[in-house]
Amino acid sequence: MTLKEHLIDLESEWSAQNYKPLPVVLARGQGCWVEDVDGNRYLDMLAGYSAVNHGHLHQRVVEAAREQLDRIGLTSRAFHNDRMGPLVARLCQLLGYDKAILMNTGAEAVETALKLVRKWGYEVRGVPPNQAEILVCHGNFSGRTISLISFSSEPQYRAGFGPHTPGFREIPYGDAAALEAAITPNTVAFLVEPIQGEGGIVVPPDGFLADAQAICRRHGIWLMADEIQTGLGRTGHMLASSAEGVHPDIAILGKALGGGIYPVSAVLAPAEVMDVFRPGDHGSTFGGNPLACAIATAAIDILVDSDMMENARIQGDYFMEELRALQSPHIEEVRGRGLMIGVVIRRSSGPARAFCYRLAEAGLLTKETHEQVMRLTPPLIITRSEIDFGLRLLRQVLT
Repeated sequence: MTLKEHLIDLESEWSAQNYKPLPVVLARGQGCWVEDVDGNRYLDMLAGYSAVNHGHLHQRVVEAAREQLDRIGLTSRAFHNDRMGPLVARLCQLLGYDKAILMNTGAEAVETALKLVRKWGYEVRGVPPNQAEILVCHGNFSGRTISLISFSSEPQYRAGFGPHTPGFREIPYGDAAALEAAITPNTVAFLVEPIQGEGGIVVPPDGFLADAQAICRRHGIWLMADEIQTGLGRTGHMLASSAEGVHPDIAILGKALGGGIYPVSAVLAPAEVMDVFRPGDHGSTFGGNPLACAIATAAIDILVDSDMMENARIQGDYFMEELRALQSPHIEEVRGRGLMIGVVIRRSSGPARAFCYRLAEAGLLTKETHEQVMRLTPPLIITRSEIDFGLRLLRQVLT
C-alpha cells in the first residue's frame, strides 16, 4: 500500500464521510502550486473556495503569524487585546462602515448578521416578537448550520436536519420585482450573494444589486451582502457589490480575510444596527483573537498594497475569453467575473466531476458544484504563464 492509499484509508475509516474529495493527498503549497505526498505538483485552481486569494503561504501573512505567535495567541474576549481595535478600525475605514464584529468562520459571520437584523427589527423597527422575516434567494449558500440550511433551496442540505429555523422567505435570484413584492411590514433584511458561488458561479442580471439596494432603502430594510467568497479582491473589487456601484448596508466577510492560513470572518454594519448588541447578546471564544487579527491585518494590507485586485480583473478577462474560444463540445457556458469563473458542462457530456478528475491526473486541481459546473477560482496572484499552463490542460481534457 502506498503512503497516499494509507492516508486515504485512514481518513475513510476514522473520519465522518461528509466529503467526497478527489483522490489527491496534498502535503505542501506555495503560491498557486501545491504538492502531494508523492511529490506531484498541481496548479491550484480552487484556492480553498476563495480562502487562498493571496496564494499558499504568502510570505507576509506567514511572517505576521510567526511574529504574533512569539507574543500571544489567544486572550478571549474576557479582556482587550492590542490587535483587535486596529483591525476593526482598518476594516471599517477601508470599506466605509461604522462598526465591525469579528468571528471565525463565514457561517458564524452570517449567523451573526442574522441575529443583528432580527434584534434591530424588534427593538427599532417594531416588528412583533418572533415575527421578523429575512428574504433570501433561490440557489443561495451561506453555510451549513441549522439556521443557514433552513433557508437553502438545495434539498440535500435540508433533508434529515429538521425541524428547520423559521423566519426566511425565498425569491428568485436576480429578480428585483419579486424582491419588492415579497417585502412585508415584518421584513427586516434581504440577504444576497453578489455572485452565487456554491450555486454555480451564477452572475445576476446587470443592475440587480443596484435595484435591490434602492428597493431596500425605499422600504427601510437592510441590504446584507454575503461577500464571503466574492469579497476581498476575488472579482477584481474589494467587494463584488462595487462592480455595480453598490455599498451594502451590511457586509459579511470571511475566507480570504484569514490570508489562507487561519479562519477569520467579520460583519460590518452601521452603528444603528451594531449597537443593538449588548454584553451577553453574542460572542465567540476565538473571535477577534490576537493571532487572527494579526493575520487578517496582513491579509488586508497585502490586498491594498499589491496589484492583486487589478490582476484578478485582467487575468480573469483573459481567462474567460480563452475558455470561450476553446469551442469545446462539452462546454455549454463560461460565466463569472474577475477570477471567479464557472465552466458549465453540458449534461450530454456527463457530470463535471469526471472532468475535474481527469484534470487532477493532468496536474490541475478544481472542484465541481451543482453537478455540471466546474469552478475555476485560482489565487489572485496567478500569472499569465500559469493561466496558459492551465489552459493547455483544460484544452486537453475539454476538447
